[in-house]
Amino acid sequence: MTEKTITRADLADALYQKLGLSRSESADIVDSVFEEMSDGLIDGENVKISGFGSFVLRDKKERIGRNPKTGVEVPITPRRVLVFKASHILKNLMNKSK
Repeated sequence: MTEKTITRADLADALYQKLGLSRSESADIVDSVFEEMSDGLIDGENVKISGFGSFVLRDKKERIGRNPKTGVEVPITPRRVLVFKASHILKNLMNKSK
């Protein structure tokens, strides 16, 4: 299986080809979607894209970690992490493609 990364440019190009928008309009739409998602996440909201999945924020508490090289215990500060949960529709599509 070859690995390929889909970039913003790839998404904009797909809009350009499928909808016939100009390249700059397509890029603006992609940027607007990502900006809206980012703004929501920054504001503490979860982002759900029906049929694709959800971006969920989780708060991690402070805990003690260990440096694997030295074995020294180090406190890990509390932080907010972003988790992606794929929808069952996306999971089914991924499993069909095997």
